[in-house]
This record gives sequence, C-alpha cells and structure tokens, in this order.
Amino acid sequence: MNHGPFTVLSPMLPEHITAGLPTVETCSLLHLLGIARIIPVNLGKSKGKPNGKKPAPEEKKLYLEPEYTKSRITDFEFKELVMLPREIDLNEWLASNTTTFFHHINLQYSTISEFCTGESCQTMAVCNTQYYWYDERGKKIKCTAPQYVDFVMSSVQKLVTDEDVFPTKYGKEFPNSFESLVKKICKYLFHVLAHIYSSHFKETLALELHGHLNTLYTHFILFIREFNLVDPKETTIMDDLTEVLCSSSGSSSNGSGNGSSNSAGAQNHVKER
Repeated sequence: MNHGPFTVLSPMLPEHITAGLPTVETCSLLHLLGIARIIPVNLGKSKGKPNGKKPAPEEKKLYLEPEYTKSRITDFEFKELVMLPREIDLNEWLASNTTTFFHHINLQYSTISEFCTGESCQTMAVCNTQYYWYDERGKKIKCTAPQYVDFVMSSVQKLVTDEDVFPTKYGKEFPNSFESLVKKICKYLFHVLAHIYSSHFKETLALELHGHLNTLYTHFILFIREFNLVDPKETTIMDDLTEVLCSSSGSSSNGSGNGSSNSAGAQNHVKER
C-alpha cells in the first residue's frame, strides 16, 4: 500500500520537545528520502536475560501522549488489509508484505539516522531492555544502536534479494525454512521500530513524521499478529503503545491485556536480549 511521500513541515511543538534539535529547514530532504547505510553481515540472533542491575527510573513516554497517538496518515482498516486474500499463496503473501515492511521501516529509520549515533545511542536499547547481536556462530556482539540497525538492514537486504529465499520467478518454490526466516526478520524489524519510539520520538515529532510512524507501526503489528510471526513475549515491551494504536484498528488483544500489566513491571528492570 502506498502511504505517500513524507511531508516536511515546520514543527509546532513545545520548546521542551524541540530544545536541542535542528530546525526542519536544516534537515536534508535527500536524507529524508534516503536509505539507511548498510554493511554486509549474516543474519544472527538475539537472546536475553536479566543482568542484575538496579532498576532504572521509569521515564515518561512521550509517544503515549494522546495528542500524538491519534496522529495517523490514514484511517484505513489495517485489520482487513493484512488478511490473506483468497487464492493467494501464503508464502507469496508473507514475502510481499515482509519485503514492503523492510523498505518502509528502513526508510522511517533513515529520517532520524543522523541523530542515532554511537554517542547518543551507545547500546541498542528499547526502554530498559538492551539488545545484543549474535552472529551465525552464536558469538555475542555488543554494539551501538546504529551498528545493530546496520546489521539488521544489511542482513535482511541480503535475504530479500536472494532468489533462493525470496523467489520472484514463476514456478520457483520457497525454501522449507522460509517461515522461520520471515519470523526472524520481523523480530528484528520490530526492534528497529521500538528503538525509534523509545529513543528518537522527539526527533520524529520535530520532523512531524509521527503520523507516518504510528501508521507503519499499527500496520506492522497487526500483520505479525495475524500470522503469529513474532512471539508475544518479544513485543511485550511495547504493549502499552500497541494497545493504544491497535485497539482502534479492530485488533483483538491476543493476550496483550495481560501483557500490558506485566510489561510495566518488566520495564522497571534493565534486561539484556
């Protein structure tokens, strides 16, 4: 679905939000339409466990403010849009949507990538959870957020352009591991979206792209729920936002009601994943 081009408007935000941010006029339009840089690396995995650190104080989540959550670029019913159409092969549907989400999330991240640096984001963090990259040998790699996103985007780019994994020619079959690869891709794309909300929502507001972000997040979450592509435990960290954005999109809770209450307690402790 074509969500249309990003529109750059002058920010009309409180001073406490825009403080320290460059004006929209100084942000390169080419950068807004660019793609996040990528480096070659194989798709790895992430694991997590509590690290025993003291609980970090809970910060107010700007992205949950009603004046921002109601911002969308369309009122389309995404619950209907993500459903598998009749006479369409499931793998074809998963491949088409996964590739589209990859490009949209990559583009969304590129709009704030200049603010996501090794200094500002020394770890790949979402709220009080820290993610590590695991390479194909299972080696744990501690990296900054931009490095982690580079790992994700380059790995996914390699997969979606591999004719043996995402076939585009008529009659060519999908590999037996296709669904598991899609699940892994969606998990990592969720990490990127969650990081944008957790660490760069202020910049997204300054660029007035929060409507695009909310719409993309809603569409993506309903898609992965429809086909059970990501373990609900993985997305619990953003259940508060999911409840707000998806409740008005005809989405069933899928256990998120209980997950939301558990999420609040979980986010009081720093975790590694």
